[in-house]
Amino acid sequence: MGQRSAARREHTARRLERLAALRGAAARPGELWDAVVLTAADAAQASAFREQLQEKLRRGQLPGGVRYLVCADPPGPRIGNGGSTLHALRCLEEQYGDQWTSFTVLLIHSGGYSQRLPNASALGKIFTALPLGQPLYQMLELKLAMYIDFPRHMRPGVLVTCSDDIELYSTAVTEAITFDKPGFTALAHPSDLAVGTTHGVFVLDPSSFSGKGGLQYGSCYRFLHKPDVETMQQSGAVCVRGDLPQLSCPGSPGGSECVYTDSVFYMDHGTARQLLLFYKQLGTLCCEIDAYGDFLQALGPGATPDYTENTGNVCREGSGLVAVRQQLYSLLQGTALNVIVLSNSQFYHLGTAREYLLHFTAQSKLRFELDLQPVAFSIFPGTATSSEQLSIMQSILEPGCVVGPGSVIEYCRIGPAVSVGTGCIVSGSCLDFSADIPSGCFLSSVSVKIAAQVKYVTMVFGVGDDLKKSVKLLSDIHCLQFFGASLPECLDLWSVEASDQLFSSEDTRLGLWTARIFPVCSALSESVRMSLNMLSSVLHKSPFKLSGFQLLSVEEMLAYKDVEDMLKFRKQIYDEICLQRQKE
Repeated sequence: MGQRSAARREHTARRLERLAALRGAAARPGELWDAVVLTAADAAQASAFREQLQEKLRRGQLPGGVRYLVCADPPGPRIGNGGSTLHALRCLEEQYGDQWTSFTVLLIHSGGYSQRLPNASALGKIFTALPLGQPLYQMLELKLAMYIDFPRHMRPGVLVTCSDDIELYSTAVTEAITFDKPGFTALAHPSDLAVGTTHGVFVLDPSSFSGKGGLQYGSCYRFLHKPDVETMQQSGAVCVRGDLPQLSCPGSPGGSECVYTDSVFYMDHGTARQLLLFYKQLGTLCCEIDAYGDFLQALGPGATPDYTENTGNVCREGSGLVAVRQQLYSLLQGTALNVIVLSNSQFYHLGTAREYLLHFTAQSKLRFELDLQPVAFSIFPGTATSSEQLSIMQSILEPGCVVGPGSVIEYCRIGPAVSVGTGCIVSGSCLDFSADIPSGCFLSSVSVKIAAQVKYVTMVFGVGDDLKKSVKLLSDIHCLQFFGASLPECLDLWSVEASDQLFSSEDTRLGLWTARIFPVCSALSESVRMSLNMLSSVLHKSPFKLSGFQLLSVEEMLAYKDVEDMLKFRKQIYDEICLQRQKE
């Protein structure tokens, strides 16, 4: 994988070891974060997060001596991760009073319903399992490990990150990443220009840099949000790869060019308090603002207000977006944007099914650098047929089952007469019957509570199906694809009528996410069987009637989800694996 990747692997292993030593132990004052805040999309998601945090703390899977706080976005219109940041600051003040002014805070944006990786939808992306650790690590522990050195070299303030990205880096042993300057301080990673078009890009001031080797401190002249290549070049954002950021000039070889892209950022307490005051004065926020695009573009001496009126990148403009952006620009204009350049660092995103499969099952850099295991905390007999190119996490597989390469299985019981194809994701399911899961299949079970009774629903899709896609008119639902077939074709095979009642969404968004097509069953394995029958019906063009079943959409599954029952199923698997380990 190369020297740079090997160095990242070595440094990452060291951080993971440090976290492992703190799991279940009380951290000393100043050793870790004073507070870790998870944002949630709504009260129901917040409740699910709290339940999982309590379970992890009870089992000694997280460091003690840290305040863990879950903060739900206020009811009403979506407010984006920028709005969530502002609201989380208010939650901190309400919870801890003036005490929070002395805190180092890790703020993890965890809200949203993970439509591109729906096995994380019910319990949250921040609780996505990773194939490493005994017991299994989830994204939350990985975040704590990756930033484990930060709090000891940080003045009171807030570090902002997202729940579906991973930053791996190496620096010299003597070099500590320090967050001690007023204003904002952001980590910057050398990236190809193509990567820069989907990220934030720093226009650096090369004369401001100081530091050694892999760690450089400097200032940012201007921040660009998802710029095109021409804008990067014209703005002076393009640099030559190397330990020291140097601007590229005409004639530089193309392969040596890079831009420095964003990931996590820190704001000192004075700046955080300024933003909190702004939020209080605003009253109610009625639009989505972006913590990266709308905060960072206002910073640095080269910032201009032009971006405030550019709503091209915005999914839903919302009420008063431009006005709020202009107010934020006025508030933050002149605030410093300090940059910490990590020359040997890599940013990885884990937010889509494709990325998930790539990083967990292929020979990816992330898999190498995190030392991800093909089988992690599972009972997996040698007689089961498989390859190294898979990922099995906290699951029990019986002798005789077959798992194809490139597949991920998490929190499952898989019986002896089960064959899983290539490139599948199977999550939270029980297959105690004979089954062939076709290649490219996404299968994820959810416990739901309906009329005070626990029931089960299993969503099934193609790994490449677009759950975010929606149409406004019933006459356009032929544009929606389910495992290679149009939705109306599938509905005909299932004897389900295409009507307005088919969709659960209130705002005429008709899509796979809101389609009421998944049968509610009284047993988990039965719900898996029914959903596989639905899929088989589509693949073989043979009718399978869904009439007589109560049908839910994915949207409704999440509204009715029973977190307690899902965690109970996981705990049964966990206990059985622990028992097996004791016998060995």
